Order: sequence, then C-alpha cells, then structure tokens
Amino acid sequence: MATSSCVVRAATLRGVSAVSVDVEVCISAGMPGFSIVGMGDASVQESRERVRAALRACGFTMPNHKVVVNLAPGALRKTGSGFDLPIAVGLLCATAQINPRIADGYLFAGELSLKGAVRPVPGLLAYALCAKRMGLALVSALEEGACEVEGLDRLCLESLCDLRKGEFGRLRMPAGEQVTLEKDFRDIAGHDMAKRAFQIAAAGGHGVLMMGPPGSGKTMLASRLPSILPPLSRAEALESAVIHSVAGEDVTAELSGVRPFCAPHHSASLAGLVGGGSPPRPGAISLAHNGVLFLDELPEFAPSVLQGIRQPMEAGEVVVTRADGSVRFPALFMLVAAANPCPCGYFGDKQRACTCSQRMISTYQGRIGGPVLDRIDVHIDVARINPGQVLATGHGTSSAQLREGVMVAREYSSWRRANTGLDERGASTETLVRACCLNDADAAFFESLATKSHMSGRAIMRTLALARTIADMEQAPAVGHDHICEAVGFRVREGGAQ
Repeated sequence: MATSSCVVRAATLRGVSAVSVDVEVCISAGMPGFSIVGMGDASVQESRERVRAALRACGFTMPNHKVVVNLAPGALRKTGSGFDLPIAVGLLCATAQINPRIADGYLFAGELSLKGAVRPVPGLLAYALCAKRMGLALVSALEEGACEVEGLDRLCLESLCDLRKGEFGRLRMPAGEQVTLEKDFRDIAGHDMAKRAFQIAAAGGHGVLMMGPPGSGKTMLASRLPSILPPLSRAEALESAVIHSVAGEDVTAELSGVRPFCAPHHSASLAGLVGGGSPPRPGAISLAHNGVLFLDELPEFAPSVLQGIRQPMEAGEVVVTRADGSVRFPALFMLVAAANPCPCGYFGDKQRACTCSQRMISTYQGRIGGPVLDRIDVHIDVARINPGQVLATGHGTSSAQLREGVMVAREYSSWRRANTGLDERGASTETLVRACCLNDADAAFFESLATKSHMSGRAIMRTLALARTIADMEQAPAVGHDHICEAVGFRVREGGAQ
C-alpha cells in the first residue's frame, strides 16, 4: 500500500501552561502494529487501546497496517490522556475515513471512552490559551462551566461519530455565573483587635500569624479574610483559573472574581504544599495564587514542609526542578497561619490551666522555625471571648465595613506610587525607606524600638512596610509616630521580635 500520513495539532501541559505538540500519524506497509513514539508517559501509551476501541465502537475501521504516531518535538515529555482525540482524528484523516481537511486550523484535546465519547481533560483553560497563541480554534469535549477566552473559538465534540458531519458544535458559555461569599466578619463577636489586624493585612497583602487556645476563633477569622479582599481583576482571575484548571478543579469562583482560599491539612507533604510529582503539579501554595493560604495548626506541619514555603513567600513563585528541566508555578499569596501556644493549647489562657512544661512549650513553638516567623508580618494573640460575646454573634463589625477601609488604603497607595514614582513592593530597602518619608525623630524612635526588640534586618523592613500600610489607611503621605507604634505592636509579641 502507499504510505499515507496526517498532522494534527495538540498540546501537553508543562507546569500551568500548555505547550504545542504535533501529532504525526503515518500508515505504511509492514507488519501490522500501533506504536506511539515521542516520549509519551503511561497515559499516552494507553491511548492505543482507547483509540482502537473507540474507533470500532463508532463504526470506523482500524487500519490493519503499520501505524506509527509521532509526538513532536521528540525531546519534550508528553503527559495526559488528552492525546486520545488528536490521535483518533489523525488516524481517520490518514485513512480518508473523514475529510482530511477537518483538522486544519484546530487544536484538539480530549480523552476517549471505549464507546467513542469525548471526555474533558484537566487544564482545558491552559489548552485554550495555547490555541489562542497559535491562532487556532480549540476542539474539546462538551464542558460544563467552560470559560470564554477573548479572541478564541471554542468548539465541542460529543463523540467520534460526529466527525462524519464534517463540522463541530459551538461550545456555549455560561452566562456569567456569580459566586457570593457567605462568610462575613459580622458573624464574629468581639475580637476587634484581630479584625483590625486582618484589615491592615488585607490592605497591604501582609501575612498573619494567630496564636491562641482552642476555640478562640482563629479559624473563623481566617476563613472570612477573602470577604474583605478586593475582587480579582480579569487578568488575575484568568491566572488563578488556569492553575485550578490544570489541577482539575472547578474555576467558577475564580472567574467570578472571588479570591482563592486554600487550607491544606497539616499532614500535607512537601509536594502537596509546594508542588511536585511526576509530571509536576501545582501545590496548595500555587492554588492560593492571588488569594489566601491558611495553615491551621502550624506547628503540626512537618518542619521540612514549613521550610519549603520560605523561598516562595518572597519570590512569589515555585521552581520545581527535575531531570528533564524546571517548571515554574505562580505562588503570590497571603499567608495566614494559626497555632496553639503549646501542646495542650492552654498556655497563657486565663480560664484554663496549662499542663505543659516550659521545655514542652519551647519545643512546640520552635517547630515553626525562626526563618518562617521572620517572614510573617503581623503576629497577634487571639484569646477566648466570654459567653456573653459569643451569644452576641451577628452584631460584630461587618466585612463590608472592613472592606471599605481596605479599598481606601489600596486606592491611596496606588495614587501615592504613581505620584512619587516610588513603588516599595518587592523593591530595594532604600525605596521602602524613601516611601515612608520618616523624619529624623521618628526614624530615631523606630531605630530604638528595633534595637530593644532585637529585630533582624528582614523584621525591620517588614515592620516598616506594615507601618506604610497603616499610614495609607489614613491617607497619610508620611509614616508617623503612631503608625510605627501600631506596626511594632503587631510585629512584636511577648518575648521579643518575631
């Protein structure tokens, strides 16, 4: 027989982005067989059996010749079951069982059932962005909650049988479903100081560490932080949605502007928190990108896991290095952590006596590690409130009231940066000091507090950044004495600087 071939465009996930792959199908004379080459993983090799069964179930013929499928470029490792659909389309085009031109101008991504139905695969939003970059339309499964990508045609295919029609259905996008946050700070009575701390943290994107006995309300406070954060911008929403799409999670909340809130269990592994595996997948800190990462029972996390978040907290990304290269995952998040002060949880509690020795308390708190504590800006003690305040639930300061202060601070800081040309976020120490506009007296006062509290260089700069945020909340052009005092009060706990 004469050799026949076809090329179909597909993609593979690499981190949180999709990389273009050419699926080259060649059918030639020789011993009958079906092989896939080009560094495909086990799920790609399993495509052979799924494609065979799907073609036969839909009334197509599997060629009884030598079939070679090459996934190019050969040096790129390919993963996932999303190659089922492009391989099947390539076989049908190469054998002229469907119009060979049907593959022109499209990128295909989908898994096949044994009966020929097309199923969605994780990361379809990343595939959509890849298709847009290449100037192609995306053909995938009939997906619920699909995201519209501006400038991209998204088409769908329910079954291989539909290929006989020579055209694809248009994927209908949901009509802007909105997700509302049900948790409100109003539900928390008392804790006015903690609410103030969360308002400041939300205004400047600062990390928060809460320490207090069980039942004091630490988890309730943390879970309501997204309700006072500004909604995601369109670009931020797309960034966060892509990460959740690659992880196989629903993206409705992110696309409606709700900031992610990720709360991994303290038994999480390093790969589960930071990212990893084979192929590398985003971890909890990447799922919290542009949102909040809540680590409850912080001392219960393995020390090696906690130390793994140190670099991402400052760099805003995770770099996972493997033998075949490095993968970058975005990880720009607000860290909120909660911890009991001791193993029994009641050290310092006025209502219940602690049963731990001083050595047990020091060992327990030492599990967190100084380097991690040094990177958290706001440290607060959360005490249990009296029964009368508990029964007054529903009458506290609301999220709407707190969010108003957050938005004022963010708008003023944006205006200040634009007018002064000083953007202290992630910039040099000199830029932050200049942005604070400290006079000589306030600078000397802050220096004396830093010396007395034994602050490290990082702690000094983070305290100064916190003071700058407090000043922004009052729309003050310069950081003053009161701003410094409040910032130091939130930064320094009993026993020294953190």
